[in-house]
Amino acid sequence: MKKLIIATRGSKLALWQSEHVKAELEKAHPGLEVELSIMMTKGDKILDVALAKIGGKGLFTKELEEAMLRGEAHIAVHSLKDVPMEFPQGLKLGVITKREDVRDAMLSEKYASLEELPQGAVVGTTSLRRRMQLLKLRPDFVIKNLRGNVNTRIRKLKEGEFDAIILASAGINRLGLASEVTHFAPISKEVMIPASGQAALGIEIVCDAEVERLVSVLNDEDAIIETRVERDFVTILEGGCQVPIGVNAELRGDALHVKAIIGLPDGSEMLKEEITTTRTEYATVGKALAQKVLDRGAKALLERAEHIALNEIF
Repeated sequence: MKKLIIATRGSKLALWQSEHVKAELEKAHPGLEVELSIMMTKGDKILDVALAKIGGKGLFTKELEEAMLRGEAHIAVHSLKDVPMEFPQGLKLGVITKREDVRDAMLSEKYASLEELPQGAVVGTTSLRRRMQLLKLRPDFVIKNLRGNVNTRIRKLKEGEFDAIILASAGINRLGLASEVTHFAPISKEVMIPASGQAALGIEIVCDAEVERLVSVLNDEDAIIETRVERDFVTILEGGCQVPIGVNAELRGDALHVKAIIGLPDGSEMLKEEITTTRTEYATVGKALAQKVLDRGAKALLERAEHIALNEIF
């Protein structure tokens, strides 16, 4: 194969991710030409409605997948946290890259940390997971929905619509945007458990042995293990962006630490679990942790959370 085509969204972060993968592939395979095919997804077009209301994170992948199935592209580069758990026939998750900083971050023009935010501070996020953990920490916060790409969200902050906004540290770091705001403060995982797959790139590919061989050089073993645990946990709970779920697996040598949280969007009820095991147990630990929360009533709690999200928040 002499030419590989990447289907990509046109946002600055999506383009950074695809350009990064293009550069790495061309470096690994001299003589290989990698081309970007830029397209707009439904998730990019509908900015005034929460994702949970209109179909979830798959809205950012559907058009790219259709282009791949038509033979117009070979791969698509996504933020792994936006990648659905199941794939259309003919496509698969071919690569999970080394992770960036997995933490969420607070951005503000006036305040240096969550603790410094005043009573009744307006905080921007459309993530139910972030909303739940913010309101558990500070029930006085006023949470307002925040859609749009990273640059749009920062612009809204700078225009004074919010006292602070919450974004993934990884996207800010990749785009070099920390200096665009007065305060950029990553949030400890003790305070806010990240989303499944956060800070890794997931490369979706057509089911083709040569394409898989070419892109496999970008796989990161630790990221594969950590995100397998996280995605297994979410899969067992059947959770999408309509429910608040946080889960993070972290390898430290051969030790594997996993933390998870689910609950209601207002933080009034939550279930937390954590487990420490070994690297060799990664294929079963996500499912085992999910079973633990299911045994504590997770199913009913998530059903209530979804009802609240769709009928009261979005």
